[in-house]
Amino acid sequence: MTSFRMQRINKELLREISVLLQSEIKDERAKRAILIEVDCSKDLSHAKVYYTTLRKEDREEVQKGLDKASKLIRSILGRQMHLRQIPELRFEYDLVEEKARKLEAVLDSIKSKEDSKKEGPEESL
Repeated sequence: MTSFRMQRINKELLREISVLLQSEIKDERAKRAILIEVDCSKDLSHAKVYYTTLRKEDREEVQKGLDKASKLIRSILGRQMHLRQIPELRFEYDLVEEKARKLEAVLDSIKSKEDSKKEGPEESL
């Protein structure tokens, strides 16, 4: 469980990084990222920034753009935010949405099989 302070820092980092990607970063690949969440370590040494893209095909190019821009983003954050230490940023593609879609497809197939079993005996009457 993260503390209230860490939740605030995570939200602030998410907001600031999003603004920086749209306004300060020139790399168009990085601008195609949709930031989902930031998860900082307790000592603020590292932060995982989870993102997604509109198209799966863009994933590798966006990752390259974000990796290239991460040091610049960190240095700008250091000037803007009032933190003792600015975490090292690591961008990671968020797989939760893909996993949720797969799980939903499995659940739908199970439900359709159950529905077809229920309809089967009634038709024979």
